[in-house]
Amino acid sequence: MKLFIKPGACSLSPHIALEEAGLRYETESVDLATKQTASGGNFFEVNPKGYVPALLLDSGELLTEGPAIVQYIADQAPARNLAPANGSLARYQLQSWLNFIATEIHKSCTAFFHPLSKDDWKTAARANLDRRLGMLNDHLADKPYLLGNDFSVADGYLFTTLSWMKYIGIDLATLPNLAAFQARVAARPAVQKVLKDEGLA
Repeated sequence: MKLFIKPGACSLSPHIALEEAGLRYETESVDLATKQTASGGNFFEVNPKGYVPALLLDSGELLTEGPAIVQYIADQAPARNLAPANGSLARYQLQSWLNFIATEIHKSCTAFFHPLSKDDWKTAARANLDRRLGMLNDHLADKPYLLGNDFSVADGYLFTTLSWMKYIGIDLATLPNLAAFQARVAARPAVQKVLKDEGLA
């Protein structure tokens, strides 16, 4: 499998999932401004959507969209317990968290990185982030991970989005449970390796 990434972007989440799953994979960086891959290819020819992450399977098929990719990865290594069993209520809870992170955290961050964003968009996005991060901080008050005691692919995604808060001006120290969560995930050996591989540590 080959994962197309931009270091530090949302593709960090499936990169963490691949390493946690212990699967064989390679990565290739993409310049999202020029849509050129590190090997000199046209990224649009790989993924017509033009953004990462994109996972090229050994079969030649392409899988896009982070929440779908990380669930696929988890299902390739069920013994690693990165996602609850398909059909279980816990699996739907995982999907709920993945959707929440995608739409409420990830999407709100777009306002701070989009070159055409205006102040009113940033103000609304910041207000939404303050509410949602506060709720997450409360949720993690009595558990180490989103689903309880076990690390899941949703935690890798949350870790990824929380890593952007320093660029937005949100200090996780004011959200102690989230700060502890972030440190807990960062200490995982697979996460440390991925951060090093992406030049982030």
